[in-house]
Amino acid sequence: MLKSPDLSDPKRKIQEIRALLTRHAFNHLLGFELVRMHRDGVTIQCRVRPELLNSAGSLHGGVSASIADAAVGTALHDRFGGTRRFTTIELKVNYFRPVTEGRLLARSRLVRVGSTICVGQVDIADDQRRSVGVAIVTYMMLDPPKAP
Repeated sequence: MLKSPDLSDPKRKIQEIRALLTRHAFNHLLGFELVRMHRDGVTIQCRVRPELLNSAGSLHGGVSASIADAAVGTALHDRFGGTRRFTTIELKVNYFRPVTEGRLLARSRLVRVGSTICVGQVDIADDQRRSVGVAIVTYMMLDPPKAP
């Protein structure tokens, strides 16, 4: 008889979240990778590559915005175990300093998870752990929670 997988297994959960990040072609194109899962969010990284630089030679701001969006979306996916659908309705990024090499790290924290609207904050840093930006991402839930 087949045994159901143990969804509480931390290794399985990490593998699922890693697969989620690369399942989306855009995230895969940018090279997003899961670094760590936290109780209230996740940390994702992106290695700086020449094709991700802007004309000034620093990481394109769209990469920072995208990693912030993915970090909150991934945290929400984890919170709901993949049972809810949602979409970004607002994204604000404050950029503090340019990143020209190394890695970009995005550490998300779910600030509020409501029945319709969810808000996450993302601290964006370089690989020397210097703060390079902060983002607030708002998601709208698209479907009601499933009955138990």
